[in-house]
Amino acid sequence: MSDNLKNLSAEGVSIWLDDLSRGAISSGLLKEEVAQKSVVGVTTNPTIFANALSKGADYAEQMSELAAAKTTLDDSVVAATTDDVRNACDVFAEIYEKTGQDGRVSIEVDPRLAHETEPTIEQAKMLWATVDRPNAMIKIPATVEGLPAITATIAEGISVNTTLIFSLDRYRAVANAFIDGLEQAHEKGIDLSQIHSVASFFISRIDSEVDARLDRIGTEEALALKGKVAIANGRLAYEAYEEIFSSERFTALPGANKQRVLWASTGVKNPDYPDTMYVSELVAPNVVNTMPAATLAACADHLEVTGDTVTPNYEDARNVMENLAAVGVDFDEVTDLLEREGVEKFEASWEELLESVSDALKG
Repeated sequence: MSDNLKNLSAEGVSIWLDDLSRGAISSGLLKEEVAQKSVVGVTTNPTIFANALSKGADYAEQMSELAAAKTTLDDSVVAATTDDVRNACDVFAEIYEKTGQDGRVSIEVDPRLAHETEPTIEQAKMLWATVDRPNAMIKIPATVEGLPAITATIAEGISVNTTLIFSLDRYRAVANAFIDGLEQAHEKGIDLSQIHSVASFFISRIDSEVDARLDRIGTEEALALKGKVAIANGRLAYEAYEEIFSSERFTALPGANKQRVLWASTGVKNPDYPDTMYVSELVAPNVVNTMPAATLAACADHLEVTGDTVTPNYEDARNVMENLAAVGVDFDEVTDLLEREGVEKFEASWEELLESVSDALKG
């Protein structure tokens, strides 16, 4: 087992892999990642499934059966993706039984529903029932329309991974939607200890967009902020997490689990930055870091774990955000843009997924 990743886990960071394919499950590669790299969960998204399905061979038999049964395209996509998630859930069953909060596998609602509340709720229920594993998580985007869907889904006792969070204001709204759902679930007599949630903060995409704006400004003060904003934003999100989940409103809920902060998009997009930067600089108790395979491998090889790098740095994080505003970058504008682009990218990947499955069904 990698000592670096073992040390990271010891600091309270749950390592989830941001990748899943049928081949990784059937070959035993996923089990190997669990054994050797401290991986305790998996996240998926439309891009990951589109990449997996495009390879084709692992899905050929199932596609042939679905085609023979004249299964619709959308139902075929659900069949293929939920089978993968169910089987991955079984790989992680022992970790789930041991920890309760980890051993999770996430599956996302159709991103074309990102701005439709009721259809999102209905599909979340369908996916939960179809996967039929207690360690699944249903991913719902943190759009304005997604917020009431989060509440309604949590209120049904379904665990939720809220995705595409960029701003602190939206994060607070997500946490509030989660607690609203817990309160409703409690009123229904649902055991709150069985409901889990993560709030997925996207990291590297923030620096990609902000750095480009800082380059255009070009002053010494602007350029000094490059590569610092995403981490600062994440650290302030964790500060908000500590505040929200120590509140009387939350602690009054019997058996309720905190909605953990999850660091997503932690692969470094700028090759000038250390390839483990979005891991080493966001170490804090009770968080999740979901890593693409390349980042996981880099961390296994040379990650330096120096303890909590979040809570001692709140003041520095505030200074970064204040300096960003001072040089003329409107961060609200950045996060609004990134949310729109995030939905559009997942919609495009979903269309690729549909095309891959359509081709497979035709044989």
